[in-house]
Amino acid sequence: MPIRQFKPVTKSSRFRSVSDFAEITRTTPEKSLLEPIKKSGGRDNHGHISMRRIGGGHKRKYRIIDFKRNRLGLPATVREIEYDPNRSARIALVQYEDGEKRYILHPKGLKVGDVISSGPGTDVRLGNALPLGEIPLGTAVHNVELKMGKGGQMCRSAGMSAQVMAKEGDYVTLRLPSSEVRRIHMRCLATIGEIGNAEHELESWGKAGKSRWMGQRPKVRGEVMNPVDHPHGGRTRGGRNVVSPWGKKEGVKTRNKKKSSTRMIVRGRKRGKATQ
Repeated sequence: MPIRQFKPVTKSSRFRSVSDFAEITRTTPEKSLLEPIKKSGGRDNHGHISMRRIGGGHKRKYRIIDFKRNRLGLPATVREIEYDPNRSARIALVQYEDGEKRYILHPKGLKVGDVISSGPGTDVRLGNALPLGEIPLGTAVHNVELKMGKGGQMCRSAGMSAQVMAKEGDYVTLRLPSSEVRRIHMRCLATIGEIGNAEHELESWGKAGKSRWMGQRPKVRGEVMNPVDHPHGGRTRGGRNVVSPWGKKEGVKTRNKKKSSTRMIVRGRKRGKATQ
């Protein structure tokens, strides 16, 4: 899945690049698995802007993804590999023996015609979902559950995977892409393999118009505003730390230190020491 560069026939196409979509087998989505997406423009139920710099964007429909993989013990055949405008990863359309169709995240190397399954006792094979306690050490997994039956919440974007490091008691230790080491209950499901389309991070939007297609509006720096509009406004911010328009520090950790799941973190991300 290499990246395709544009010929510089215009200024906007000089730096732009996209995926070559070589793995895509169908461009028309499954109608029964589509839902409408209502645009909010970053506004809440009162009509006030609660998330800045959001607006426009290409019209999309949501593809219903099976993150739970709860059809246990029933084989499914991969029918198509499709593009999903709502995520960086590709999605695969699978059909079960009883005719039901579902979308799953597409693991790297999974091809049309392959058969996958899920549940305890399933073979450790690409695309299969099984409890973490049954997965061998060193195996790469994705779509990892944090709570049993809730569905995968971790390692769901392009190129992501976690590695099974150790097993102790009722918990399995995983090393996440952020270098965080975390314990998860052994009965939580995870899918074997790495998410495909790893070259997604090499793409370059190349022009402001692509940002508008993605629903992102321009950002105005606080330094160029007036003092009445932003704490950084005026000729200089006087060495002040970077803050939001409401005076809250930006770039600081926002995780609640008293969060109950903190005890499951063996080593914090990018710090290399145990979390207290």
